Amino acid sequence: MNRKNVELTRWLAVTSVLGLIALGLAWELWLAPLRPGGSWLVLKVLPLCIPLPGLLKRRLYTYRWLSLVLWLYFTEGVVRAYGDRAPGNYLALLQVLLCTLLFVACALHVRLRLKGPRMDSNADADAVATHVAN
Repeated sequence: MNRKNVELTRWLAVTSVLGLIALGLAWELWLAPLRPGGSWLVLKVLPLCIPLPGLLKRRLYTYRWLSLVLWLYFTEGVVRAYGDRAPGNYLALLQVLLCTLLFVACALHVRLRLKGPRMDSNADADAVATHVAN
């Protein structure tokens, strides 16, 4: 397991989530809200705040479930990219990009962490036999 790559994927995931939160707030309050003055759709960023402690504490389970939940945001971005006018469609494309980065970061993070040094059953038996013999 390469610690540098694991940390890189961790920070890419955290940065992507923070980017999605900032984008959602700015989008729905100022840049291109559905209704003038802001919309209640800004509440969509609240679920994105839930995984932040798990990401920062390096909880593998958080990376796994976040990689599934983020597809809701990806889908919203794709739909709004084709259904909105500028600047909303550009913001939606940015959301799709951030979701893609987040998915790649989560998938790589889980893969790198699970790919760490493992012992197969034969190597484990040999290690035990060597330890007992000594």
